[in-house]
Amino acid sequence: MLLEGKTALVTGSTSGIGLAVARGLAAEGAKVMLNGFGDAGAIEATRADIESLGVAVGFDGADLTQPEAIERLVRRTADTLGPIDILVNNAGMQHVAPVDQFPVEKWNQILALNLTAAFHTIRLALPDMKARGWGRIINTASAHSLVASPNKSAYVAAKHGIAGLTKTVALEVAQAGITVNCISPGYVWTPLVENQIPDTMRARGLTREAVMNDVLLAAQPTKQFVTVDQVAALALFLCRDEAAAITGANLSMDGGWTAQ
Repeated sequence: MLLEGKTALVTGSTSGIGLAVARGLAAEGAKVMLNGFGDAGAIEATRADIESLGVAVGFDGADLTQPEAIERLVRRTADTLGPIDILVNNAGMQHVAPVDQFPVEKWNQILALNLTAAFHTIRLALPDMKARGWGRIINTASAHSLVASPNKSAYVAAKHGIAGLTKTVALEVAQAGITVNCISPGYVWTPLVENQIPDTMRARGLTREAVMNDVLLAAQPTKQFVTVDQVAALALFLCRDEAAAITGANLSMDGGWTAQ
């Protein structure tokens, strides 16, 4: 199998994009550490289901807004599954409000989870990757790493930051056998997107249907949501040897959104 013997840490992997990526990596033989929040029983069922593919699968519910928890997560992954070969920074959250009404605590929380957590996981995982001369770092960015939308100041700022962090680290490790890229999906039908619909309804005074058609999919010429499996397939390709020349890239997967 493509990734047999490799260890992957996928943050925000109890649902949505992260879960699809974790499944894809495990199907190719990678040992996987899951991370995220949710119902304990459902998470254990998910972990066991992925483990049935024949690979070791762990779970750690670290709160990635806390640097100490991130350090414990990385250490536990290495201790139980092996040093991290593949790091997928996917955990994220959203809040929708005009900037002059944006709660300060939400700004801090979104920047901590969507951007600063990736800094910590990268700095902690890189030494082992450098020592082995191989690594894959994949950051889930967003079309909002390239363009903006109203009422999403923290999210847009964080995703622009992820794109810049990706480029910088890619240059630093360009000769170390490590690639660093970000995937920038448009709207993917995940709990993150579904949960922001009520906030957008309130912020813009729209119905649910209007938010779906006139706000979310208005930007995507295909008028289709990106699927989690499509994102996972691209992440998996970036782990292949054939993708070794792809580094520092911001790969759009947005139905044509940012082509406009």
